[in-house]
Amino acid sequence: MEIKIRSERGRMPSYETEGSAGMDLQASLDAPVVINPGERTLIPTGLFIELPPGYEAQIRARSGLAIKKGIGLVNGVGTIDSDYRGEIKVALINWGQETFTVQDGDRIAQMVIAKYERITWQPVARLQQTERGDGGFGHTGI
Repeated sequence: MEIKIRSERGRMPSYETEGSAGMDLQASLDAPVVINPGERTLIPTGLFIELPPGYEAQIRARSGLAIKKGIGLVNGVGTIDSDYRGEIKVALINWGQETFTVQDGDRIAQMVIAKYERITWQPVARLQQTERGDGGFGHTGI
């Protein structure tokens, strides 16, 4: 699948291994950005994409940054919709206990392209029963 992309600095999202589902996104900064513990900030990537209808770009945290430095995404997983044409920016949060500095070119997040279905709701009076039923959080034990 090919997707149109514009990059302000000539950097492209890239798969780091053959089996990678996500492409690393790099920060596009004129100056370093410091994120203190508990702070959140929006980091630009310099990337603009044109997704076809029926696809989204999911922006996810990098596991290494999360476990080693406590850096995550404010909204858990971000969604870039197919009709969005603005710059991709990453909402980072410092869950850690130490200041974290983002430099230009740092790999700050990963992007996964996913297909989705649009639905229409079908109102009904009853739903089909299952063995699980309404068993919720923790219903299967530990």
